[in-house]
Amino acid sequence: MALTLAEASKLSNDMLLQGVVETIVKDSPILQHLPFIEIVGNGLTYNQEKTLPSIDFYDVGDTWAESTPTFEQITANLKITGGDADVDNFLKATRSNVQDLETAVIELKAKALRDKFEDSFIYGDSSQNAKQFDGLKELIDTTTASDQVIAMGGTGATLTLAKLDELIDAVKGGKLDMLLMSRRSRRKINALVRAAGGMMDTDRDTWGNFIQLWDGVPIGVNDWILDTHVLVDGLETATTGGTCSTIYAVQFGEGALCGLTSPGFLQVEPIGSLENKDASRTRVKWYVSLALFSSIKAAALIGVKD
Repeated sequence: MALTLAEASKLSNDMLLQGVVETIVKDSPILQHLPFIEIVGNGLTYNQEKTLPSIDFYDVGDTWAESTPTFEQITANLKITGGDADVDNFLKATRSNVQDLETAVIELKAKALRDKFEDSFIYGDSSQNAKQFDGLKELIDTTTASDQVIAMGGTGATLTLAKLDELIDAVKGGKLDMLLMSRRSRRKINALVRAAGGMMDTDRDTWGNFIQLWDGVPIGVNDWILDTHVLVDGLETATTGGTCSTIYAVQFGEGALCGLTSPGFLQVEPIGSLENKDASRTRVKWYVSLALFSSIKAAALIGVKD
């Protein structure tokens, strides 16, 4: 069973861990909705659905044709992400009268972990850095032509609402869960809707934050999606040096886009006093990866210009 990070934290009695999870989830549209599967071992090998078998009509006595679906076997290995937070014992004893210094330091470490995960969620590339998991850009593969990669022209073009609808239609087999984009792209959608004489629908998330919706689909802003991508012949060739951005459409779930984690999810581990300095250390760590179980559950609109 897949659980979101927020739901998993409710099963823990560790108040420090619950506080860390709330810190990283409440401002992250990805971690609010992305479910995680706990796996035993260091990775998961799964078959990604590529094409369905064919079906036909037959007369009595006809010879039936056999066909089978096609799959691609993919292995997603858990990766280690995290960091240590040291708090000086003198400062902890003399400067915690207004604010708990240790809690503040761990909270900032948790926010840094969230930022690292959100960056890797988009741009993680194990072929360039074996310590990373593959992110959404690699799982969809925006450098190769496919039905899940929609281009705004050969070298990019200004976003249109028609292309946004085309992106939504590219995700099949269930309701779309999120449109993920940069702040510039969201501003452009707002401008297009206002120019058409309409207003964006709004709602509140679990934490009370206002979110916008297009065609009933929540819009998630990821501050790590760059507006500097380069397009050549309708395919992305670089993430820097250009003026284009990408909008992702995703469906979350065990048969769609899902996170992978070790039992226990995020871990906050008190290391204790250090030998070489008067300080105590806390380690925030996460064994995590990402899996796309069906290629039609995610799509990318590339070449989005301002």
